[in-house]
Amino acid sequence: MKTKSLMACALWMVMLSGAAMAQQANGLEGVLASMDKASANFKAIECSFNWDQFTKVVNDTDTQAGHMFFRRSGESIEMAAHIEKPDTKIVVFSNGIVRIYQPKIDTEQRIDAGKNRAEFESFLVLGFGGRGHDLSKSFDVQFGGNETVQGVTTAKLVLTPKEAKVKNMFNSIILWIDPARGISIQQQFMQPSGDYRLAKYTDIKVNQKLPDDAFKINTTRKTKVVTPNG
Repeated sequence: MKTKSLMACALWMVMLSGAAMAQQANGLEGVLASMDKASANFKAIECSFNWDQFTKVVNDTDTQAGHMFFRRSGESIEMAAHIEKPDTKIVVFSNGIVRIYQPKIDTEQRIDAGKNRAEFESFLVLGFGGRGHDLSKSFDVQFGGNETVQGVTTAKLVLTPKEAKVKNMFNSIILWIDPARGISIQQQFMQPSGDYRLAKYTDIKVNQKLPDDAFKINTTRKTKVVTPNG
């Protein structure tokens, strides 16, 4: 009798485990499908952001805030971040070039993504215009359950990079996806050092007309242009 009870208990645990795995698979498939749908209709996004950069060695957090813009340009995604706090800075990624302009010192840094362009763009579209099922090309994707963020019931995705060079930058990336819209409203990039960036996105406007100057950098005649190779 005791043996039968143990067998029944073991069978019940296996059934529960199987049900949990099925629920997780269904949850993951559902959120990836919502991201696929959003990607198919994606044209542009405008939002406000708050970036908290935590540095473990000094146990300190630096915060940047401003507005961000994304738009589809052919097969690529362009991005612009207008950082307003603590100092004004404009970052634009377009045609494989990253431009970082700091008005305070009138300096523009230009970085050519070169052969890493596709990889760079893949990070840009995480939760903003990228297909959900494309995530598995670069990451092991796990469904972390549902979590309430900014009053929204989100689907939590935990991404583990497959490539060693990406793992050297990030152990994992966590996306909190709003399933109704198929976009992320929060992201966390975890580094091997214990440092991380927590990004929160609010006032998200999807496929609306963007400001005419969203992707423009207004430099001056005296602007100093700096590139990594001189």
